[in-house]
Amino acid sequence: MSQADIAQPAAADPSNHNSANIDAKATLRRSLLKARQAIPPHLWQHKSHRICQHLAQWPQFRQARTILAYCSFRNEPDLSPLLVQHRSWGLPRCEDKFLIWHRWYAACDWPLQTGAYGIMEPDPSSPRVDPDRVDLILVPAVACDVKGYRLGYGGGFYDRMLSHPRWANKRTIGIVFECARLPQVPRDDWDQPLHGLCTESGLFLARQ
Repeated sequence: MSQADIAQPAAADPSNHNSANIDAKATLRRSLLKARQAIPPHLWQHKSHRICQHLAQWPQFRQARTILAYCSFRNEPDLSPLLVQHRSWGLPRCEDKFLIWHRWYAACDWPLQTGAYGIMEPDPSSPRVDPDRVDLILVPAVACDVKGYRLGYGGGFYDRMLSHPRWANKRTIGIVFECARLPQVPRDDWDQPLHGLCTESGLFLARQ
C-alpha cells in the first residue's frame, strides 16, 4: 500500500482525545445526529435530491474528472441520484484508521459490501483511485460552519486524509442538511477546513 492510497496522521493526531473541545463536540454531535435521524423519509429524500441538484449545476462538479463521494449512512444526505451518473467516482473503504479509495461507477461490476462500521463500501479487490485524477471530494459531516470547518463523527478519518500532501489541495465540499449549517463549530488545531458546503438551500463557498 502506497502513501497515495492512505492519509498519514498529521503532527497533531485527532485520535488523541486531550482536546478541551471534546465535550462540546460530543454534545453537539449527539444533538445533531438525533435531529437528523428524526427527519421523515419523504423529507429526507426531498432534501437529498435538492442537494444533488445544486451540485449537478455547479461547473466545478461537471468538469471534475474523478469525484470522491460516499454511501449514505445514518440518514446522511443521499447522493445516489448523482452516483447513477455515468462518470468516474471514488468510494471509501475503512482500513484501520485510514480511508482507502476505490474506483466505482454505476454500471461497473465491482461490488459494494457492508464494512466494519455498517457502511456500504467497495470490495478490497476493486481498483484503487488515482489521486492525481481527483478534482473534487464530497465530504460527509455531522455539521459544517461558514468558514468550512467540519464536525465529523469523531474518528478523524477525513482530518488524517486531508492533512496528507497528496490530498491537501483538492477541492472539498461538506455535504449536510441546512439544519447542520452552523455559524461556528468547535474546532481543534488539527481540524482541516473545507472549501465549502452544500445543503438543500444551495452551495456555499467557505468564508476563510
